Amino acid sequence: MLTIIDLGLGNINSVHRALKYLKIEHLISNSVEDISRAQKLIFPGVGSFAEASRRLYSSGIAAAIKECVLEKCVPILGICLGMQLLAGSGEEGGVSQGLGLINACVRKLRSEGQGFHLPHIGWNDISFKEQGVFSGIQNRTCFYFVHSYEMILNESDMIKCAVCNYGVDFIAAVKKDNIVGVQFHPEKSREPGLKLLKNFVEGAD
Repeated sequence: MLTIIDLGLGNINSVHRALKYLKIEHLISNSVEDISRAQKLIFPGVGSFAEASRRLYSSGIAAAIKECVLEKCVPILGICLGMQLLAGSGEEGGVSQGLGLINACVRKLRSEGQGFHLPHIGWNDISFKEQGVFSGIQNRTCFYFVHSYEMILNESDMIKCAVCNYGVDFIAAVKKDNIVGVQFHPEKSREPGLKLLKNFVEGAD
């Protein structure tokens, strides 16, 4: 079963509607038991990294995700804040702990220092070399973004799945083994976003 992890932090319904449109059977849950039984995980989120971290660890969901992803090799797709929480730490709301699935930290978008307003909101094109979840999607396609923080990788061999420019180049998507994260909102990105979700569910490498 594909399970959407519900931390109570935004955009769950839009992901649900997108999957329903694609006729993909799924479950929305904040239950550790449901997450532990999942065959695939989608982890959406909007809001504060610090608050999300608190909810992850106080609920036991963090441990369930780590067991699924690291021990059972269950595929996970992190969306927006969900992607950021794949990192080891984040600075929004004070430094707090992420899931540590990707050796990275999350910091304020460097665009602010280039005179660009935050948050970064709206459509922006991305460039990618790896296909994977972008299979069948044209390079430089636009996706919809809403964020003020970016993922900074700490490991040189990490695959940068996609890059976007908003004053500076920042990571728009990452992939490492069974772990995928996208900074944009595929569920709000029309046909390309639906294609990406379908690719993830169907196991595109």
